[in-house]
Amino acid sequence: LTALRYQLREQRAWETARMKPSNIRYAKLYTIEEWDGKLEERLRAYVSEEDGNYILSKKNRATHLLGLQSAQLKTLKVQGLVEPLDYVEMEKLLVDMYDLQGRCERIKNFPYPRQFATISQMLTRLFVSLVPFGVLNEFHKLGEWQLWLAVPFAATVGWIFLTLERVGEYTENPFEGGANDVPITSISRTIEIDLLEMIDEANIPPAVGPVNKILS
Repeated sequence: LTALRYQLREQRAWETARMKPSNIRYAKLYTIEEWDGKLEERLRAYVSEEDGNYILSKKNRATHLLGLQSAQLKTLKVQGLVEPLDYVEMEKLLVDMYDLQGRCERIKNFPYPRQFATISQMLTRLFVSLVPFGVLNEFHKLGEWQLWLAVPFAATVGWIFLTLERVGEYTENPFEGGANDVPITSISRTIEIDLLEMIDEANIPPAVGPVNKILS
């Protein structure tokens, strides 16, 4: 989980959380743990120095970490420390984790087709620009003074559609580190705490809380 969440927070060319000036200013209000570059320090708490060096030398660290876990399970099975049925079940869990990791990576590494986003943006702006002309005659029927209500009405409708278009744009990249992203840091930390408590570990990290009401 630690290796994967650091990978998912890496910058991509099409992401905007650390590129647009407005996003950069807003990012100062909250904290993204994965941007601190301390992956090595966090991995050392759970893997040996040799395994840590091996993992950090790879591009896809999460995949190679799962590979090491699979190799370790095989070693335990050969040594007779793990029953064959238990070995099969644990390998199935690793396969499921591979699958879930692959899904996250596809969302991260393959952006939504640009033509759909561009066409959607163009059509939305065209619609917003035509709304005032579409409602003008209807408000004129209500009377001369009511005609002016077309201005705030058209502005409100335009704002709604432009906001929805912007929400859709930011939803395309749920792991980049924006304020509205999936809080993978908090989710991963919660799972980490649960697992450590299950084995009665004394040194348990604190839960990730919201910063300025933003959960990362």
